[in-house]
Amino acid sequence: MPQLLTEAEIQKQAKVLSDWTVKDSKLQTTRTFKDFIGAIEFVNKLVEPAESAAHHPDIEISYNKVKITLTTHDAGGLTQTDFDVARVISQIN
Repeated sequence: MPQLLTEAEIQKQAKVLSDWTVKDSKLQTTRTFKDFIGAIEFVNKLVEPAESAAHHPDIEISYNKVKITLTTHDAGGLTQTDFDVARVISQIN
């Protein structure tokens, strides 16, 4: 099981991830698209990296907005894997 990060480690890594916030041991971002189709196309692009990392985000879709939440459920909080996957997601348009 991955190791939980310390609060200092979490804050250090969160500073380099623009558009992501840390709240309640979760890493979150919301993306806004032109319409529902754009939102769904983005979500579909998340499948391969999530499967490759064997780490799947929680995803909420509301018309043209996609909210992504990362946390390592098994570990009970944030691990390095969450930040690694967040960096990959940040590069997806």
